[in-house]
Amino acid sequence: MAQAHTTHDGSHGSYQSYIIGFVLAVVLTVASFAAVMTHALAPGMALAALGVLAVVQIVVHLVFFLHMNTSNEQSWNLMCFIFAAVSVIVIIGGTLFIMHDTAINMMSR
Repeated sequence: MAQAHTTHDGSHGSYQSYIIGFVLAVVLTVASFAAVMTHALAPGMALAALGVLAVVQIVVHLVFFLHMNTSNEQSWNLMCFIFAAVSVIVIIGGTLFIMHDTAINMMSR
């Protein structure tokens, strides 16, 4: 019977890092729900708080679960992620700009 080949690379996290990431993700999720469900913040502030919490949660997932960092082993993964993120921002930003510009030009007629 063949035995499973298990290696532990330095790029993978420990159980402790997974638990820390999980706890942070849960805390951020609960904070997002609390910001909306308690109506403690004005709608504009709630939207800003949700945006900040979402960005922090993305960073937590990238660091603790996808193990992205600035080490030499992760440099290509980090470059690919940055390129993909910039591409998405350009596409979404361009689409919103075109839609807004079209709406402004159509309203003037």
